[in-house]
Amino acid sequence: MLRPSYLQSGDKVALISPAGIIDSHDIEYAGHILRSWGLEPVIGSHATCQCGYFAGTDNERLTDLQWALDDEEIRAILCTRGGYGCLRIVEKADYSIFQGNPKWLIGFSDITVLHTKLTSLGIESMHAPMPKSYRDTTAEALSHLKNFLFGEVSPYLLPPHPFNREGIVQADLTGGNLSLLHCIRSSVIEYPTRGAILFIEDVGENLYAIDRMMQSFKLTGRLEELQGLIVGGFSDMKGENFGKTAEEIIREAVEEYDYPLCFGFPAGHIPDNYPLILGSTIEMSVDNAGSEITFL
Repeated sequence: MLRPSYLQSGDKVALISPAGIIDSHDIEYAGHILRSWGLEPVIGSHATCQCGYFAGTDNERLTDLQWALDDEEIRAILCTRGGYGCLRIVEKADYSIFQGNPKWLIGFSDITVLHTKLTSLGIESMHAPMPKSYRDTTAEALSHLKNFLFGEVSPYLLPPHPFNREGIVQADLTGGNLSLLHCIRSSVIEYPTRGAILFIEDVGENLYAIDRMMQSFKLTGRLEELQGLIVGGFSDMKGENFGKTAEEIIREAVEEYDYPLCFGFPAGHIPDNYPLILGSTIEMSVDNAGSEITFL
């Protein structure tokens, strides 16, 4: 896997909206944060457009994505928000120039689609907070994002969790939003799970849907072939009458396997949304004292 170059003060970074609509005030706030880090934000021509649910037409959103991928002066691509829309344009983009000059792509939620595409091209990307959520993201999580972008990638030390399973493993990290991962399975941008460490998170889903997705992954063999599992935030779950929490559902689905499990990782649709480098090789160590995740 190729790791894009880390950022330096003065670098230009693109803000684009490949999915849902974003308020211009959120982009202005993000620009203030980015400039305080020494970066020069460049806003895509259609970043604040609207077309029904989407931030512009498919062609407008694709135009901005293509510009950000190709422009040699742009050193990172910050997707402003998730929602829905990336599936409609991901395979229409031309990644040939980008492959020769890779740069960081940053986002989460619906941006999982773009992360999996870059993984298929052999390029690492960053699952991390987006401009729409900067106001609600903790200062510590934003500090981690800044550090990661500038190459200060430190290990994560996490407290123990009752659902953890001990073990130590080195493998490539893949994953993102569970609903999107389930949606794109067996597609042309399917993510690798054999021998990988999978990260999952989600928001606003019915608990029966979480169970259905996990059981589907189990029936297709995707859970069995993992080397490890990292479980992030599962916030605002619905249907509590299902009788189990999201974490209980996930733990039950992987009960019969023996690879290490790390529950409670601070990432997802939560204020403590810490960055993860998808596609990178990591070492994951879980014992009774907690979990340690190191990016190699």
